[in-house]
Amino acid sequence: MAPERQFPSWTLFLAVCSVGIGGTFQYGYNVSIINAPTQHIHKFLNETWASRYHVELNPDLLTFLWSVIASIFSLGGLCGALIGGSMAIQLGRKGALLMNNAIAILAAILMGISFPTGLFELLIVGRFLVGINSGVGLCVQPLYLGEVAPKHLRGSMAMGSSIFLTGGILTGQIIGLREILGAEAYWPLLLSSSCVPAFAQLLFLPWFPESPRYLLIDRGDELSCAKALKRFHGSSQYQREMEDIQQECSALDGEKAKKPWQLFADRAVRWQLVTVIVMTMGQQLSGINAIYFYATYIFEQAGISAEKIPYVTLGTGACECLTALTCGLLIDCVGRRYLILGGYLLMTLWSIVLTFSLTYQELYSWVPYVSMASIFAFILSFGLGPGGITNTLTAEIFVQSSRPAACVIGGTVSWVSFFTIGMLFPFIVRGLKQYCFVVFLLECSLVAAFIFLVIPETKNKSFLEIKKEFHKLNFGGKSKEKDTELNERSQLHDDY
Repeated sequence: MAPERQFPSWTLFLAVCSVGIGGTFQYGYNVSIINAPTQHIHKFLNETWASRYHVELNPDLLTFLWSVIASIFSLGGLCGALIGGSMAIQLGRKGALLMNNAIAILAAILMGISFPTGLFELLIVGRFLVGINSGVGLCVQPLYLGEVAPKHLRGSMAMGSSIFLTGGILTGQIIGLREILGAEAYWPLLLSSSCVPAFAQLLFLPWFPESPRYLLIDRGDELSCAKALKRFHGSSQYQREMEDIQQECSALDGEKAKKPWQLFADRAVRWQLVTVIVMTMGQQLSGINAIYFYATYIFEQAGISAEKIPYVTLGTGACECLTALTCGLLIDCVGRRYLILGGYLLMTLWSIVLTFSLTYQELYSWVPYVSMASIFAFILSFGLGPGGITNTLTAEIFVQSSRPAACVIGGTVSWVSFFTIGMLFPFIVRGLKQYCFVVFLLECSLVAAFIFLVIPETKNKSFLEIKKEFHKLNFGGKSKEKDTELNERSQLHDDY
């Protein structure tokens, strides 16, 4: 038997890059670039309104229009998450990602021509469409990465989603600097630049195979599956992965891909579903938004001038990107459970420190530096734990027939939580001020307790082995009988 490859093949590595550039990179990039031209878009809205209706735009209406432009992205993301699973089943993982680029290109065109045409409505439609693109990408990319990776590298490969997401945020922060595309004359070009990753994926992804698991289990095409595995893992390594996929196919016994609502009635995935919902909500409600909200204030208190704050903010983006890369290196050595548990516990600690440091921010000259250090420490903890591993777990704890529906549910919960925290967060901060971190430390500690009590380690385990782990929770005393049935099904292929 050939030894396990310690690093992915070049084909596998480049496939991850091709998938990521048009997937989660788009989400991070489009979340980031909207911040730089805020004042320029306000001016565009005022001038367009005055030119069209010959009256000045009411400040309240201006705030409303800007809120729609900013938040319509979340609504688009929710729609994308809802259709992403169906696209992945009907078109394949690769086909869904390629088709998704057409939405991104259309969105870029609409946002780019909004200024010369004087139609701010195109800006709203463009942001909605780029939200759909991001929602589909966040749903389908983890499916592809989780299915093409060998089990001993699955964590590192799945971390590609987080690495490209944080890379998109950092790239958007850099491109949005006033020296590049952040100046007033270039903001339409900045918003339409999201077409560049879309064209890059259309250029490179067609050269790589479809997900082998999708080809065999969903399409029943064993020949194409074998060819894809040989491309990804080499002729000497592919047989082990082929056997693993065939065992899962036999265990599923022809079971078709499930719809999201069917998972809620399926006792066999009850605790997997609870895990996805708790972990996804925990990621969005962990306080990371509060960190970015307070960052500018804390940097100002530390004596950094307003002109230099955008450059210091680049440090937060670089910090996120660095931790995603670090998590990718550690995840298959340390394991998912320890990293995500440690991340939430550390975030609880930094929430306590920030509560005290923000309370006494103006009392001692050195306290703002404690707050600044805590911000970066919180971001590091988030990137090493919930920021990187949540999507990886979602793709790992379900078998092929349930995975697309689970990603739809996870994506839906994520976007609803993202929208909810965006709506409620200003009121939370206004009412609680720095004590809002008390709410977040409670949330982080509760999620950490859930992880400790419920989630098993998934490192170096096949999808069927992970399913057996959850059988003990889903069926209690009946787990032994269910495990026996599962073993018998997976043994059918070997006997055959």
